[in-house]
Amino acid sequence: MHPEWLSFLASRGANVADGAAVRDFGDAPRERAATAAGNILADLSHYGVLAVGGADARAFLHGQLSCDVEELADDVAVYGTYCTAKGRVLANFLLWAEAGTFFMLLPRSLASGIRNRLQMFVLRSKVTLEDRSDALAVLGAAGAAAAGTVAWLVGSVPTAPLKLARGGDATAIAIEGGRFVLVAPVAQAPAIWDRLAGPLTPVGAPCWEWLEIANGLPWITAATQDQFVPQMANFELIGGVNFRKGCYPGQEIVARMQYLGKPKRRLFLAHVDGEASPAPGESLVADGAGDQAAGTVVNAAPAPDGGFDLLAVVQTASADAATVRLGSATGSALRFRPLPYAVP
Repeated sequence: MHPEWLSFLASRGANVADGAAVRDFGDAPRERAATAAGNILADLSHYGVLAVGGADARAFLHGQLSCDVEELADDVAVYGTYCTAKGRVLANFLLWAEAGTFFMLLPRSLASGIRNRLQMFVLRSKVTLEDRSDALAVLGAAGAAAAGTVAWLVGSVPTAPLKLARGGDATAIAIEGGRFVLVAPVAQAPAIWDRLAGPLTPVGAPCWEWLEIANGLPWITAATQDQFVPQMANFELIGGVNFRKGCYPGQEIVARMQYLGKPKRRLFLAHVDGEASPAPGESLVADGAGDQAAGTVVNAAPAPDGGFDLLAVVQTASADAATVRLGSATGSALRFRPLPYAVP
């Protein structure tokens, strides 16, 4: 996190964990209740931004990512994944373009490694890769009042998920759940924050993470890299995989699962009681299966009514027929909940 931005947030009451994410603004239970009711503002410094430019940037990214970059217009964003040659997801992201430069929003903890890996494949292509995580502030706005703040910031409101609008140096991207991701130069962020924090309640990053979970949008982190083919984490269901495009790392395996097989594991939304948060990468077990893993926690966040909501990749047979527990045969049982989109 940029030190001046960190200092500003601290002056507004933010408790920052490890200099990387806002834990809360002094009253986490109140913030969770505000999130459930709507009208919240969150600093998203736990995400980073990579900028990919140069004359060959579009073709280069099209050959590396699972989404269609060739057809990506400047007024829309797209979800996507970056995979190994074996089709396992190293990172997922939100991607948009502006005047020939592509911006990739992904967990900050992965940004440097993904940049370095992409750099290995640039070779003679006219492509530049820059980590802009400290130069750009990323905010999240949600609730009925969020649209008005977006209109103030960029002059118009994108009305459908993954549509975007720009005004000055700021970009607003509409995402699922009536929310917006706002990106602006960090020098402008304090004035933007103070204006938006009037109609919107400032909340910590866990509140935004809970909204992502409630909307069925997973984020791969260091604990879950290289574990899942995109379909296991439902990335094709949220538009993160294009099956009509040409080759990219892992494309053959991803396509084979789509057309010739069926995922034996899928992403599920669930709730678990308890005091300790489930950790990304934590194993799940099914009753009657001993300690054999039946799934893996992907993301988790405190729920407004207590306990934790989570997204987990789980064996479909176990989710359908057995009680699935956190960590061990004596762990807390998961209560599965419907996702906001259809799962085959």
